[in-house]
Amino acid sequence: MEKIKQVKPEDVIGPLYSSPIVKRHPQNPIFTAKDVPYPSVIAYNAGVVKYQGQYVMVFRNDYNYNEEEKKADHFQIGVAYSDDGINNWRVHPKPIIEFQGGEDVKGSYDPRVTILDGRIYITYAMYTNHGYRGTIAVTDDFENIEILSSAVPDNRDIVLFPERINDMYIRLERPFPIDSRSQRLYDIWISESPDLVYWGKSEPLLCVEDIPYANERLGAGNPPVRTERGWLSLFHAVDIDPERGKNGWEDKWPKRYTAGMMLQDLEDHRKLIAYSKEPLIAPEAPYEISGGFRNNVIFPGGMIIEDTGEVKMYYGAADTVQCLATAQLDELIDFCLSFK
Repeated sequence: MEKIKQVKPEDVIGPLYSSPIVKRHPQNPIFTAKDVPYPSVIAYNAGVVKYQGQYVMVFRNDYNYNEEEKKADHFQIGVAYSDDGINNWRVHPKPIIEFQGGEDVKGSYDPRVTILDGRIYITYAMYTNHGYRGTIAVTDDFENIEILSSAVPDNRDIVLFPERINDMYIRLERPFPIDSRSQRLYDIWISESPDLVYWGKSEPLLCVEDIPYANERLGAGNPPVRTERGWLSLFHAVDIDPERGKNGWEDKWPKRYTAGMMLQDLEDHRKLIAYSKEPLIAPEAPYEISGGFRNNVIFPGGMIIEDTGEVKMYYGAADTVQCLATAQLDELIDFCLSFK
């Protein structure tokens, strides 16, 4: 079991609120376990892209509820399709990823999706007997899936850029270090590869100490989206308050996940132009703060910019359901740049 960081009273972060530019969709949650045609307890934390004229959602599906541990202890990945990205999700009749990767694999979860050179790349966490391994897989039809690489433990929240830069593939990732201060602070790193297999030139991009609403971890959200002003993406930021107590199915859940936003330079992907020093989306709605497996969670995984300038931001809520928020692209960029 992962050890919870010990937070001093002076490090506790108080109330957080969403930016007024964000509008939660009135039909939230837009996708739940009830939409899944095979065993499902909770369905959430999806990557969403637009592909071949439809919206494609690659989602995490948890099943086999464990009463003793108060959680669903099996994890797999499924795929669903929609004509508008909101309604009538058509779910593939069986999961697409679970135990692929060998006998050591115990499950797969928290996928993101990138369309790169016309192919579908799925990045996800491979849960093994020897740790969490960030994994990159490719498919053309969601039937035949090829694993290209898996990181050494522990590394998660891997997302791929949707195009090569200087002929190199780029990814964001979140390793699990114990730093020289003997405490766990998980940051967003950036790496590059000539072939999606061998990764290097790794360095931190955005760190916990940079974000006023985090005191424990950061993680990449959606694959960065190209805009005229830079590569735009969401990230999750986590703070811990030991006094939160029981906030879900488990006996104790002291964490809160919020969504922030960052903008990277188009040519120099290692250069951060700006990042939000206030949350873009904080847990506030009933389906985000109550009734879930782990309440007070916003987990962004997909971003789509429509021709109208509307931005669809897909996120898991309360580690239980899939939701949608929207904003205008120019307002999002202005929001991010306001902290420059």
